[in-house]
Parts: sequence; structure tokens; C-alpha cells
Amino acid sequence: MPRLTDPDPRTVPDDVREFLAFLPPDPLVRMLTHSTGTVKPFIQLAKAQFGSLELPARARELVILTVAEYTGCEFVAAQHRPMSAAAGVDERTRRLIRDRELDHPDLPAFDRALIRFTAEVVRRPTVSDELFDQVRRFLTEREIVEVLQVAGYYWSFGRVCTVLDVEVTEVYGAGEPPLSDGPGPAPDAARPGPAGAPGEHRGDTGAH
Repeated sequence: MPRLTDPDPRTVPDDVREFLAFLPPDPLVRMLTHSTGTVKPFIQLAKAQFGSLELPARARELVILTVAEYTGCEFVAAQHRPMSAAAGVDERTRRLIRDRELDHPDLPAFDRALIRFTAEVVRRPTVSDELFDQVRRFLTEREIVEVLQVAGYYWSFGRVCTVLDVEVTEVYGAGEPPLSDGPGPAPDAARPGPAGAPGEHRGDTGAH
């Protein structure tokens, strides 16, 4: 059971209520609405991560699944399993992340470097030079910063869920970016997720 009840709609400012009216009935959004001054920018940042990154959709989903595992957040994992599948992350890779087998030989070099880097970012304040150099083989400087931003966002997302016991639910179907129906940057539907599709970054194949 959630530790906080849903906010009283009468306390939500009109502009926030109108903004949220565009979104699906997401229990996390309701929880975030307790902070009426920050719920809009929090959601707008999520939209930017689905419409304004250079980081490819598949890489983004690897980061999110890894953060979900290392923050113990089933809410994020449940939301992103279908989206990660649509972006080209297969079940074997998802299982290796869940099992924390970060050095498994079945993981391509790109996936292994990105997942290990993300896990280390969640667990520690810094990463080793060796691991950072591995990531730089595959990602641009912009993409490295975007990985850190996505990891930080979903760490915060995860802690709201785990500390406040937000109900685990799957609001968004496969391929649907979360929180994408309201005003803000367009989702990356024009940048298909599966590796090899038009618009996908070569880094997902380890050939960057």
C-alpha cells in the first residue's frame, strides 16, 4: 500500500491539472503531484529523454533497466520491459541484467561496457579510468553525459517508488514512451528503437 494518499485535486493549480490531463492514469504521476511546483518539469525531463537525446533508444533502455535493478525498483522494471523489447533489448539481455551477470560472454562489448558503467554510477560516486575508457570506445561525449542524466533521473524515479511504495503497474505498452502524450518534445517514435532500424545509432552494435 502506498505510504502517501493521492493528493486532493482541489489543491492542484489549474495549470498543473491541465498539463496532467494529457497523461495516462499513472500512479507515479499522482504521487509526484504532491509537489505541484516540480511535477511538470520532472515529466518534461522524461519527455526530453525520449525525444531529444543523441543516445539511441536501445542504449537508453539498457541504462534504465540497469538502474531499475540496482535501485531495487520493480515499478521501473515493469514499465520498461515492454519498451526495452520494442527498442531491441532481447529477453536474454534483460535476464542477465536482472541476474547482475555484467561480464557474461553473451553480452556484446557495447552492452557490457554500458551496463557495467551504469551499475557503477548507481553504486559508487565515481568510476575507474579503465571502465570510463571502455565506455568512451562506444559513446560520444554527449552520449556519456546523457547516460549520466538518464541514470540520475531514474535513480530519483526509483527512489520515489521504493520509499513511498508506489503501486507496481504497467501503464504504457510496448514501444510507447512514458509520459509522452502531453505537451512537450515529441517522443522518439521517429527514431525507431530496434538495432539496425533507421535512425538507430551504430553504437548499439558495438561498431561506434
